[in-house]
Amino acid sequence: MADRIVLNTISYHGKGAVDNIVPELTARGYKKALVVTDPDLVKFGVTGIVTVLLDSAGFPYDVYSDVKANPTIENVQRGVETFKNSGADCIIAVGGGSAMDTAKAIGIIVENPEFADVRSLEGVAPTKKHATFTIAVPTTAGTAAEVTINYVITDVEKRRKFVCVDVNDIPEIAVVDPEMMSSMPASLTAATGMDALTHAIEGYITKGHCAISDMFHLEAIRLISENLRGAVKNTPEGREGMALGQYIAGMGFSNVGLGIVHSMAHGLSALYDTPHGVACAIILPTGLEYNAPAAGERYRAVGRAMGVPGIDAMGDEEAAKATIAAVKKLSADVGIPTDLKGILKEEDIDFLSESAYADACRPGNPRDTSVEEIKELYRSLL
Repeated sequence: MADRIVLNTISYHGKGAVDNIVPELTARGYKKALVVTDPDLVKFGVTGIVTVLLDSAGFPYDVYSDVKANPTIENVQRGVETFKNSGADCIIAVGGGSAMDTAKAIGIIVENPEFADVRSLEGVAPTKKHATFTIAVPTTAGTAAEVTINYVITDVEKRRKFVCVDVNDIPEIAVVDPEMMSSMPASLTAATGMDALTHAIEGYITKGHCAISDMFHLEAIRLISENLRGAVKNTPEGREGMALGQYIAGMGFSNVGLGIVHSMAHGLSALYDTPHGVACAIILPTGLEYNAPAAGERYRAVGRAMGVPGIDAMGDEEAAKATIAAVKKLSADVGIPTDLKGILKEEDIDFLSESAYADACRPGNPRDTSVEEIKELYRSLL
């Protein structure tokens, strides 16, 4: 079977990348943008970095910021109505995964109105048209939603998140400017950074991995391992390294899938509003230990990319343990909790395990699993 790789048509990277937004829109003849963002980014002036550029160029826009940290079906539907009423013909997504996921869903439904219920987009929906032209501007270094064909929406009524996978949703242009990420607090930097590391490691060991995705993931692991601590301290080098590392991780996992760490984390975010990156970081070592019988031979390369000393001289089991220890050390160094105490409730484990098993990320896990085994993994983190 041929391997498929889907990426942005154009991406800009580095300081000053945002200066390309208006020229890209005007060169294509667009007339008005809907800026999709979240209220905190508006409040703290981050969205303003982009809207000032639009104002200076006299490029019309409206702002839609009714976006929750875990965006809901209602957030998407209101966004669709806002787009239609605004007269916009393009979208600029400014934010982390929540804003970009909302923008993706809005853009898909505007062009494919038969999916207006949003729920029908779960999994691999048969959309026919590409989403409304979108420029994605990430303000966190973690989700890589600007380069993926995935987005995640929360179904409040059913208390679950669902993953949508659609080549028609990828933004045509990604603008990855580390200066857009410099105002992130340390805790958010750590959480989103560990989400990016989880993307890279799960993407490297997933069943669908290929030579091209392996190349992306190993480089992403190296960049994240070298730069996350610095990014948490807000060093320019750390911010730039993480901006690039998380994007490269997205280039990989978007095309080959993830595993049970993400499927388990999605439920925690939906039920308790736990930050997705924190959930991933807490679960990742346990997921790696669980998957070692099926994918442990690939852990050596992960450890090498993380800079584990002497790993090439170790036996397979020792190398796997050293790699998992390096993941735990990085997580601890940036302040991530080690377990789910205070988050996970025993009475919710059955529901969460069933949701994790049904999640679109679970089939890519290198080790075949079951609802009962997922229950035990949750319990081990209490």
